[in-house]
Amino acid sequence: MSPASVSPFTKAHTSYVKSLYRRYLNNELNWVVRRDLWRPRALAIRAEFERNRNVHDPRALAAILEKAEADLAERQHPDPYRPAEAPDGTKWERNLPPPIGPYFDHEAYIAAH
Repeated sequence: MSPASVSPFTKAHTSYVKSLYRRYLNNELNWVVRRDLWRPRALAIRAEFERNRNVHDPRALAAILEKAEADLAERQHPDPYRPAEAPDGTKWERNLPPPIGPYFDHEAYIAAH
């Protein structure tokens, strides 16, 4: 096996980069709901990750990842989308049953008039 085919990174590193990529995509989807407008942004994010794909110097890679985390934190959406069934999701406490009891006492009104 040649040294070029051996990956210097662990599974934990690969998992971290995938997680960072997904967080970037989800954050962009929080800002842009329409998929036709979101797709070019997703492609730009992918191009940025691909541009740094062949960086093997650990210090340079650490600097790139630190900058990416800082950029993501700076651009984080203030009110991100939550899944509908989550406790703070879009369906939480919506469509509550109506209160029991009349708002208007029709019988008293009819008796008075």
